[in-house]
Amino acid sequence: HDTVLRRALAGRVDRSLRVIHPIARAGYHRMRCAGKLGARGVPAPSRLAKGCGARFGGPARRCRAKAEEPEIAPLDLLKKENELLRQAIDSADGSVAELESELDAAGVSFEKAEEVEAPVPAPPADDAQAEWSPAQVQPDGHAMEEIYGTPSVPEGDGTECLRFDPTLWSHADHIKERYGRYRSLRHAIDENEGGLDAFSQGYKNFGFNRGEHEGKQGIWYREWAPGAKALALVGDFNDWDPKPEHWAFKNPFGVWELFLPDTEEGESAIEHRSSVKCRLESESGEWCERIPAWIKWATQAWDEVQFNGCYYEPEGTSEPGVYEADKKYQFKYNRPKKPSNLRIYECHVGMSSEEPKVNSYLEFKDDMLPRIRDLGYNAIQIMAIQEHAYYGSFGYHVTNFFGVSSRCGTPDELKAMIDEAHRLGLFVLIDVVHSHASSNSNDGINLFDGSDGQYFHSGAKGYHWMWDSRLFNYGNWEVLRFLLSNCRWWLDEYKFDGFRFDGVTSMMYHHHGLQMAFTGNYDEYFGMQTDLDSVVYLMLANDMIHSIFPNAVTIGEDVSGMPTFCRPVAEGGVGFDYRLQMAIADKWIDIMETSGSDENWPMGDICHTLTNRRYGEACIGYAESHDQALVGDKTIAFWLMDAEMYYGMEVDSQSDVVNRGIALHKMIRTITSALGGEGYLNFMGNEFGHPEWIDFPRDDTYDTSTGEFIPGNGGSHDKCRRRWDLADSDTLKYKFMNSYDRALMHLDKAFGFVNAPHTYISRKDEMDKLIVYERGDLVFVLNFHPYNSYTDYRVGCLKQGVYKIALSSDEGVFGGWSNASKWTDAEFHTQDGDYDNRPCSMQIYAPSRTAVVYAPAEWCDSENETVPGLGVKGVGPYYSY
Repeated sequence: HDTVLRRALAGRVDRSLRVIHPIARAGYHRMRCAGKLGARGVPAPSRLAKGCGARFGGPARRCRAKAEEPEIAPLDLLKKENELLRQAIDSADGSVAELESELDAAGVSFEKAEEVEAPVPAPPADDAQAEWSPAQVQPDGHAMEEIYGTPSVPEGDGTECLRFDPTLWSHADHIKERYGRYRSLRHAIDENEGGLDAFSQGYKNFGFNRGEHEGKQGIWYREWAPGAKALALVGDFNDWDPKPEHWAFKNPFGVWELFLPDTEEGESAIEHRSSVKCRLESESGEWCERIPAWIKWATQAWDEVQFNGCYYEPEGTSEPGVYEADKKYQFKYNRPKKPSNLRIYECHVGMSSEEPKVNSYLEFKDDMLPRIRDLGYNAIQIMAIQEHAYYGSFGYHVTNFFGVSSRCGTPDELKAMIDEAHRLGLFVLIDVVHSHASSNSNDGINLFDGSDGQYFHSGAKGYHWMWDSRLFNYGNWEVLRFLLSNCRWWLDEYKFDGFRFDGVTSMMYHHHGLQMAFTGNYDEYFGMQTDLDSVVYLMLANDMIHSIFPNAVTIGEDVSGMPTFCRPVAEGGVGFDYRLQMAIADKWIDIMETSGSDENWPMGDICHTLTNRRYGEACIGYAESHDQALVGDKTIAFWLMDAEMYYGMEVDSQSDVVNRGIALHKMIRTITSALGGEGYLNFMGNEFGHPEWIDFPRDDTYDTSTGEFIPGNGGSHDKCRRRWDLADSDTLKYKFMNSYDRALMHLDKAFGFVNAPHTYISRKDEMDKLIVYERGDLVFVLNFHPYNSYTDYRVGCLKQGVYKIALSSDEGVFGGWSNASKWTDAEFHTQDGDYDNRPCSMQIYAPSRTAVVYAPAEWCDSENETVPGLGVKGVGPYYSY
């Protein structure tokens, strides 16, 4: 505040050292004497409460008395200071003008005060978040330029990945075999397709592309349909009646080719946004219509059930970073650098609105991206981007693999959304589905050319009975082209920064993980049940993605724990950067469902589940994802509070169920983010304990595997939205969970604990219900006991010195009781000597149902409220966006 004051006085008052300064000082002094300003020249707050036990703690938790908090937040103090200073300067300006008039009237000559231009004011107080999450700035006209890498020639025998686990040598033959297949495929692609780079750009040849034929400009349409006997293009452009020139020719590789020249006026033969399909004759003589497999956009008319392919080719191009309807969007902002600590916000554009409707890409850009940035996440993982005819499938029954979901807008609107995310520094991941495809043959690629085995395995091998979907034949050359090009398409055309591959466990095993309990026995991963064609495809996909787009990230949804899953392909691994640590969410649900009272929560079991992952293979930890939010399951908040969320969420309500639920909700997220992996994920809305469940609009139907009747919800969107009004309301307790999650994410920005290499759990006390662990420079103390608080509790730590509270779930701003608070500004001095196998220890106060994070004192500042409740100095020692 002194710095701000000095700058203000220098810029606004330094007009005449002889006259202005004494008057300004006098006005300023009068305000201080009146008690409006404190001793340092800032509005005087009431004395900060030091809390209970300024050094080591305070009274037992049962007192339930809230410690006194500062009455005015620092940002409010600054606003008041500026207002009072403005009043003082206005008073001084008036006095100067009056004095100059009197001197003029008296005929006294004097030097007029020079007008000095005021400096550019500092960013407004409400933009303090820019310090934590700076936005990218590019000059007008700047266009984003992609930087590509080059695939390298694979070498070795694939056994380098075994150096992290010598016991895998017992299955080295299997690993050598799969790596040998990968090398053979890479060699064949290099020899026959010009390399992996060219092979993965099939979209430049297949589907609709502008080109030339016999000196004429026009549209090339190509489709791989080896089982078809005839194929024509139909649509609005020919009134759905193919003329002779609209029939395609089939080459020796089963690819149908058609060229449509521009009109004499130079206009495209197919109008932008017009509907198209291909009409083909199958081997059996049946005629059918299909949406082109490589279509860039598919739409559904309001009065039709089926989708149509949409020819999407805007004529003009917008200025970089400017969205204009029916113009090609031009990216302006560079990709953010790959985050060292991934904090992923899993989201669904369609259901992101507060209103019961399908949200749009542009609305998500304007409303959601700033919210996500403010929460402190540095990556978004977007679900349901690939077109899916059935909205209720959550995007997992894909019908058009290269088309963006038309419910939310156009391809260029999606590009504008991604470009804005990049401007805000957000890494953008797409939830891609290559594990299966919709069995819908009217809108998708199933039975495309009339045959059962074009893109998929034929017969039972190509059908997933639980998902009612088709399974790809990853050993087919054209299927590899299709899927690898699909990966490249999303990275190149839309500038996504990486992928979350869905359903990878189903891909890697012939049993698809169904009715299979993985025990960790290596025979379960390296044997006849492993689908080597699928694993080799994943190796090829990861190789292409990481070699051509070195900044990209891939995450695999694997529940089996496949060894080498997250080792580079060059070492013989499958090549993913991260594995989703799916067992954690299941463990939390199991504990809440079966443990009964809180005294039965297993501290050791919790720690084991959170840390049970393979060395050298990174994981994304999460307490809950979209799976737990779907109808038929419950979110953590709903498990903890259930029906009380309907009655006890008002700020002045004192529901024991709600108070317990909020406390445990914060603790679960704290320990999961710190111990659950090398990255962290949260599903949209769960950060504030979103009530109820997700239920997409649906009609009555039947379970395809059991025949059981499943009632619909009348097509309602009421449970298919996010109630941001609950989190934003000052009168409801949702704001406490929202604020804590924000502080927790910013704590990781400051200290990088999520991916810190140092991790040590020093205490898992089943009697005290207390867990103590270190992650990076931080010491976490979590007391899960429902009513016992511990004074002068000794905890071990690695580094000696002085610690302070950097974050406490017990802060008043988080709905706590402030028994352990940064506002006490207490210091905790370590003592040498072995304790819990640690070289140092300190005594702390551990209130019940509270998570407290201790940091080195030199990096703590209780008065820094840029992130309310977080006591970090500046942006911390290891700040990373």
